[in-house]
Amino acid sequence: MRQLILMRHAKAKRGSKEMADQERPLSKRGRRQAVAMAYALQRWQALEGEICVSSAARTRQTLDEIAGQLPEASLIERAHFDEALYTFDAKALLAWLRGLPDATEKVLVIGHNPALLELTRWLCPDPSGELPTGALLHLTLPDRPWQTLMRHCVRRVESLTPEEVSYALFERHAPESPELDKLGLKRRIRELLAHQYRRVRALEPGVVAGADAEFLHQYRVNLRSSRAIGESVLATTKVPGLKKRLKRLKRRAQATSDLRDLDVFLESLTETPSPLMPRSRKALARWLQACREEAHAALCQQLVQPGYIEEMQGWRDFIGSREFKQALAGLSDKRIASVLTERLDRNDQALAALTPESDDEAFHELRKGVKRIRYLVELNPKRHRGFLAGLKHRQRLLGDFQDLCTRQTWVEAFAAGARNAPSRKQECDAWRAALERQKQALRVEVMALAPLSHAHLESLQAL
Repeated sequence: MRQLILMRHAKAKRGSKEMADQERPLSKRGRRQAVAMAYALQRWQALEGEICVSSAARTRQTLDEIAGQLPEASLIERAHFDEALYTFDAKALLAWLRGLPDATEKVLVIGHNPALLELTRWLCPDPSGELPTGALLHLTLPDRPWQTLMRHCVRRVESLTPEEVSYALFERHAPESPELDKLGLKRRIRELLAHQYRRVRALEPGVVAGADAEFLHQYRVNLRSSRAIGESVLATTKVPGLKKRLKRLKRRAQATSDLRDLDVFLESLTETPSPLMPRSRKALARWLQACREEAHAALCQQLVQPGYIEEMQGWRDFIGSREFKQALAGLSDKRIASVLTERLDRNDQALAALTPESDDEAFHELRKGVKRIRYLVELNPKRHRGFLAGLKHRQRLLGDFQDLCTRQTWVEAFAAGARNAPSRKQECDAWRAALERQKQALRVEVMALAPLSHAHLESLQAL
């Protein structure tokens, strides 16, 4: 099969009377787009074949920004800058492709719209609707000479945009947060859940792309937050049908757990390298990356299933329904305060019961209790602003403890695969022991925390 990768130049500055179109440089946003797409080009191995670039300044600078992110120093030297690719005509671009030598198996073309998009529509049976600046199209073609290119001959097409590869770029066009401060309790809950639904759906392409771990993190946060808000509502009033839907949200959030844990672990290793020997360190990196790819593939498979789409659309319809709105009528600040008091008391009892010998699960349950309390008080954030600020330190401590436990689990799994390498197992055992010492220090900090009910009372008195 032959590979044709089409890339539209990144965002350029507007033209002017004093500047020819061919001289237009990249804008700041365009440079950020090109930098982000370096990862996608690497993943598609698009830079391993021929690199052919329009002679325009904006296409040259797009390649310059990409090259600056990659270790290969000869990328610019290998590129061919061709005046013929400075075209907006799909027929001219097709003629250029048909002139490629048969020995060319893979080619990356950095060019211009509408030529790129119109060519894609001619080549693909199911063409892409658009090709924004900085975007990529990866076309798989039959293993026939370029001169025989025919209409609708593409066997497979993949696409990526900068906003699917970079969370920072995505945020510029993400669904806007609703103004919640002036809304009443019941309206605020419905608006917040609707916004989180929109966020989840908008984040899905970035999760599938897998280039920026922040997409998965935010996807997971919004799913879990929606579920937690729903559970808080369910704890304070009856809502027919809500419990069943919350179970589905929980299952979808749980499907992200391993992948998120791996992302956090891999990120921690870039900040603080493992204490393993260099050879074992490289083996660990390969193993973790393989685990991540497997977990990512499994999640992506779920996201394209009809059942997932139906569940998400069902959740959207439920939170927008008249029945849900009517059920929220039973919600009151008094009932929320009563449930909050119960949860604070249970959490304080769990904290007081902790000892240096308590198992990890006791600390995990405490963390879950703190999160449930946070989501409950966030139903009325103005009243609990001071209390919420104090919860952050407690959650960070318990979150750090969980991260250490997760790392121990992955290190143990890595060591289990090194049965024929006893020295590596010894290194892993020593690492797990070091992680255990860090956990013990955090245990002491957690057990020294003041009861949450005291902090809550103080925050109310400060109002």
